[in-house]
Amino acid sequence: MENDFKLAVLIDGDNIPSAYVKEMMEEIAKYGSPTIKRIYGDWTKPVLSKWKSLLLENAITPIQQYSYTTGKNATDSAMIIDAMDILYGGNVDGFCLVSSDSDFTRLATRLREAGKKVYGIGEKKTPDPFIVACDKFIYLEILQNEAKENESNATPDKPERKSQFDKITPKVVRLITSTISDLADDDGWAFLGDVGSLLQKKQPNFDSRNYGFEKLTPLIDSIGKFEIDQRDSYKGKFKLIYVRNKKR
Repeated sequence: MENDFKLAVLIDGDNIPSAYVKEMMEEIAKYGSPTIKRIYGDWTKPVLSKWKSLLLENAITPIQQYSYTTGKNATDSAMIIDAMDILYGGNVDGFCLVSSDSDFTRLATRLREAGKKVYGIGEKKTPDPFIVACDKFIYLEILQNEAKENESNATPDKPERKSQFDKITPKVVRLITSTISDLADDDGWAFLGDVGSLLQKKQPNFDSRNYGFEKLTPLIDSIGKFEIDQRDSYKGKFKLIYVRNKKR
């Protein structure tokens, strides 16, 4: 992460549970400095009351948006208008759109067309069009799983909590296999960093944490269909990891 990479964090308060805010802000900090943090909703509604105590703690600015018409989401419109104002202001390098609503698909696409990095964060129910419109999409459930596991490790006397992760399906294996092939040299080896980057471009919601692994290396190793080679880097300061598909 570059310390000077400025992010605008825009949260759909009507669509995101407040229980995720701590893990969400910690995740966002990995990708840049959130210089703008706003949450949109009708704060006269009791359903948003749980958010109020968390806003000051996380320096998030609430934006009031009344529901003018029943059945219409005025919050979405306000968030989209603000995003475009911020874009034209030229004060940020990227956006983090926090919502599980497909209504922000066109916004994500437009921001990327303007050369901005777009991170999406939402629940697993998020429709695919919004997910693929982002450069990277992170599931809130995975962030919560991480927090629960960290808590369990810190307090071993507590009973172990079971986390729900996605299964490594044949489709996932084919995706990894084809990506390695796309980047392989004459001997079939591909640099793992490049593999991870291309996987992200092909499938923005690809994340090793979705399958219960903190990093890509143990995920690939667990499948058993790939070879892994660690090589000394220039001057031997650290290891470079290469992978290739096992020959049948």
